[in-house]
Amino acid sequence: MSRLAFTWNLDAQACDLVVAAPGGELDSALATAVLISLFTDARADPDDAMPYEGADRRGWWGDYAPVVEGDRIGSKLWTLARGKRRPEDIRKARDFSQAALDWMVADGVAGAVAVEAEAYGDSGIAIGVIITKPDGSNVRFDHLWNP
Repeated sequence: MSRLAFTWNLDAQACDLVVAAPGGELDSALATAVLISLFTDARADPDDAMPYEGADRRGWWGDYAPVVEGDRIGSKLWTLARGKRRPEDIRKARDFSQAALDWMVADGVAGAVAVEAEAYGDSGIAIGVIITKPDGSNVRFDHLWNP
């Protein structure tokens, strides 16, 4: 339980920070972890396609000296901000999302994480995340991303 949480604001295509009422708590740690994992920009590798000419490779500064070797925060979803939703873009969105959430299994936060992705509207992608908790129960998170 926490007094702070992130929620996804579909209209703004960004996270909002929610503060619990005085004396209240929010049961949101897992949802917040999913949002940070998906919508923080991971650093693109040199061979990744950039969404436009001259784009920098972004990434979180803390990834330059991680506590655990190879540990990275975020996803490469941002690299898909080209406007078209070809089948290969949908596949990449699913793969990027899965890679961004795999840490949950490695760290014991989840027993399994499964990601679904499909085209939504003209340029959006619907991302569904099913997390199997260590106790065997499932939690589903659905996000619409429209770069």
